[in-house]
This record gives sequence, C-alpha cells and structure tokens, in this order.
Amino acid sequence: MQNTSVTIARTQAYALRQLDALADKMQRETKIGDLATTAKDAEPKAQEWLTVLARCFQLQDAIAVLELDRVLDVSPEELDRHRLGLRAARQNRLNLISRSTGHLVARMNAAADTANTKVLLHPTRSPAVVQSSNRLSAGVHDFHERLGIESGGRSSETRRWADAATEARNRALETGAKGVGAARTLGSETLDRAGSVKKVFSSEITERLRRLRGNDEEHAERAE
Repeated sequence: MQNTSVTIARTQAYALRQLDALADKMQRETKIGDLATTAKDAEPKAQEWLTVLARCFQLQDAIAVLELDRVLDVSPEELDRHRLGLRAARQNRLNLISRSTGHLVARMNAAADTANTKVLLHPTRSPAVVQSSNRLSAGVHDFHERLGIESGGRSSETRRWADAATEARNRALETGAKGVGAARTLGSETLDRAGSVKKVFSSEITERLRRLRGNDEEHAERAE
C-alpha cells in the first residue's frame, strides 16, 4: 500500500510539472502564428494531464478510505487524528492542483487577449487562439468542479475583424479630428497674435509720425 501511494504521488507531481511546462511555453510565445500553434497543441495535452490528475486524486481518496478502515481496526483511538491528517494532505493536493491549473488558464487567457489585439493583422489565427483558450479553460473549469475546487474561470470573446477595423477607423478619425482642432486653435491664436502685433506696430508708427510732425512744426517756428 505504501509503494502504491508513493507511485501515485510521483505521477501526480509529474502531471503538474507538465501543466506548468505548457503554461511556461505559452508565456514565451509572442508571435500570433506561434501562439496559435502552441495553443492548439496545448489543448489535447492539457486534457490528457487533467485526466491523469483526476485519476490520481480518485486513487488517493480510495487509499485514504482503506487507511481509515485499517486504523479503525487496529487503533480506534487514533481514528480522528488520522482523519485530520488525511484531510490536510488532501487539501494540500488540491492547492497544488489549483495553482498549476490556474496558472495555465491565466496564460491561455493572456494569449487570447494578445490575439484579440492583433486580429486586424491575423484575422484567422487570432480567433483560433481565443477558441483554443476557451476550450481549455472550460475543461479546467469542469475539472475543478469535479474536485471541488473553486474556479473563477472566464471565457474570452473572439474579436471580429470587422469590429477591430471599425474601432481602428474611429480611433484614426478621432485622432484626426483632434489634430484639425489643434490646428484651428493654433491658427486662431496665431492670427490673434498677428493682429495684436499689427496694432502695436501701427500705434508705434502713428506715434513716431506725430512726433516727427511736432518736430517739423517746432523747427519751422524757430526759423521764422
């Protein structure tokens, strides 16, 4: 029985490492083409390792029941303490599984968000990434429910090319409108400043002419 428990624990640890490797691989990809390929390959592999984890968890629960039966027969007074220990070990396994699967879903959701931002350039591959992400997230969510793990999984909406194109156009129009408005404002300010400068120059010229006339008249009077 002891050897069986060790084998199951090792198998579970290996499955968790494989899920972590899938998440890390998704995180490293930056190009949409590579993301689409990696996400597609990750789907069946993730489902396979989730199945392994579910079977491991089922076997571990069965072994726990057998252990309790044995303790009840041999040392009934130790039953409660042994039950608490098994419960703590079970929760620890749940925590490990939740951490790995949650990390994988987070990476898949991040990939879907990245794909949606680049749908204009990749109208075929971007939706494929989102769809793979949603299917994998749904599988993990179902797996969590069966094991009693709280799951806050979300599905990403596939961004349509037309919607992205419309948004890009509206953004361009808005930017252009702001540019036109800024140009108009700058033009108005420039005209106002030019008008002010013109008034200043006109006032100075008028004043200089007035002074020149005054000087001429004064010279004329002295000459007489």
